[in-house]
Amino acid sequence: METTRRRGHSRLPQLLDEAARAFAERGFAAASVREIVGPIGMLPGSLYCHFATKEALLVAVYKEGVERISAAVDAAVAPLAGAWPRLEAACVAHLTSLLDQTDYSQVVIRVRPSDAPSVADELVALRDSYEARWARLVADLPLERPVNRADLRLFLMGALNWSQTWYRDDGGSSPARIARRFVGLFKTSLAERTKESA
Repeated sequence: METTRRRGHSRLPQLLDEAARAFAERGFAAASVREIVGPIGMLPGSLYCHFATKEALLVAVYKEGVERISAAVDAAVAPLAGAWPRLEAACVAHLTSLLDQTDYSQVVIRVRPSDAPSVADELVALRDSYEARWARLVADLPLERPVNRADLRLFLMGALNWSQTWYRDDGGSSPARIARRFVGLFKTSLAERTKESA
């Protein structure tokens, strides 16, 4: 109960939200500490009561974003047994998380580890922890011929992540429809490759 009370009065959640907004809108380098803390009534120096550096704040925001997307994917695939349905459900959850345009998801996609060299290793580790889920999903696919599954995973993730560049919420499509099309293309392509190799 005491922990919950302390969290309720803490400015940390607000600080993370404002940092996510600033990093998503302006990028890590351009976002200033002043514009992050100003909306919640903090002085710039107060940031350092919570985080030693602006880079450490970025890691916390990035971690929150990764955890949110990871939770969505994990919940989507948990009740399913088949490898292809699990992959499709993961694609739907991933796309939904990206296309909802929340600040946290935008930070995960748009901020590159090279944008903050001093914490690049931490950001890469967070990204890799998420992508490990996809490595397992792709490893479980029942493919009849040898396929470089790492390439397959990277190709799929690249296509999914790029969707926020061209996606338009005009009612003609949805994350579920896009995911079904993507996975269908993969299945068809891999089936054709199997026929050609036979």
